[in-house]
Parts: sequence; structure tokens; C-alpha cells
Amino acid sequence: MYKYCRKLSQNSTGMFEEIIEYFQGKSVDITPELRKVVQENLIEKKVKKNEVILRQGESCLHTFFVAKGLLRAYTIDNHGKEHILQFAPENWLISDRSSVLFHDTSEQYIEAVEDSKIVMMNEAFFEKISELSPSFRTYNLFALNNHIRHLHKRINLLLSATAEVRYLDFIKLYPDVTLRVPQWMIASYLGITPESLSRVRKELAHKNFKPG
Repeated sequence: MYKYCRKLSQNSTGMFEEIIEYFQGKSVDITPELRKVVQENLIEKKVKKNEVILRQGESCLHTFFVAKGLLRAYTIDNHGKEHILQFAPENWLISDRSSVLFHDTSEQYIEAVEDSKIVMMNEAFFEKISELSPSFRTYNLFALNNHIRHLHKRINLLLSATAEVRYLDFIKLYPDVTLRVPQWMIASYLGITPESLSRVRKELAHKNFKPG
């Protein structure tokens, strides 16, 4: 499944330092022991545009850190229609947490929207680093709780918010993704048709709204 993978090393064109800097930015104390665990347990991978790294029905064994590029997670319904669940640009994590934590088969796909460089982290890594670093345990708990909060907000928006409110929230959450993906992907994420998205954008333009 994972071609062109290799262990992360301090010579991995900056990817090693990128993941270290990511953890530092989350207030994780970086010790020599922690750096060693990162170097010995993480795997880097280059993925091509449109390459699928997780398929529905497979077990998700990793959380993916996006060092460069853009990934998306989506499901396909019984009518063959895609429903985008998440985008993951640089410095974002993406995974099927239910599959990882509960060993369920995945109900989603994860695919590269652009040529990307990712770092793969399995649960053994999270367990090792959690034992080693109290600050990482704090960060990981916050990340899980924040993920739950985001899911609740997303459900509420899909159930009760107008298309305009959903689009404005999308721009706030993904400020640089708007110009990197086709409009149908944004519409899929928002749960509306591309035609509805076009109307929303025109109405906002009439209000002199400018993203960013």
C-alpha cells in the first residue's frame, strides 16, 4: 500500500525539523530522547496528485502529517456521490480516528489533492511519545477534544446554517485552500451544489466581501 516510503531521518530535506517544529508549536517539550523516538518511528512518504493513501474498507493504521501539499478525506455514498469530510493543507493532521483507535475498517478515503510530502505516525509512536513526554500527552488530549469540538460544529453547520454561513466558516478554517481546489470540492464539503456555491459567491461579491 505504501510505496516510496522511508524512515524519517535528520537528512530528510527538512521534514525531520518540520515535525519537530510542529510539536514545539504545540508546546511539546523537545528532549533528545523525544527527537530519537521521532527519528526512529516516523515514516516519510511522497504522494502524487490523486493518489489514494486510504480506501474505504481498509484499516487506517496511521495519522498523516502534511509537510507539503494538500490532502482530503471523503466518503462515497450508494449513488456514487462524494462527500468531502476534511481538507488537510500544510501542518495539518488527517486520519480516520475511529479506525485507528477502535480498529474498525475505514468508512472514508484519504487522497492527495496535490503532489504532497507526508509523515506517517502510527499508534505505537503516539504511545511511546506519550510515555516519554507529559507535555505531549497534554497536547494529544487537547487535539482529540478539539477534533470532537470541530465535528460538533461541522454537524451543526450542516444541519442548521445557511450556505453563506457555511462558506464563510470554510474560508475562516481553510483560508488558503479556497484557491487550491476546484469549486465542486468546496461545494461537496459544504453539502451544497456547485450552482448554490456560485450564487453564494456572487451575493458576497455584491456585498464587497473579499476573502482574507
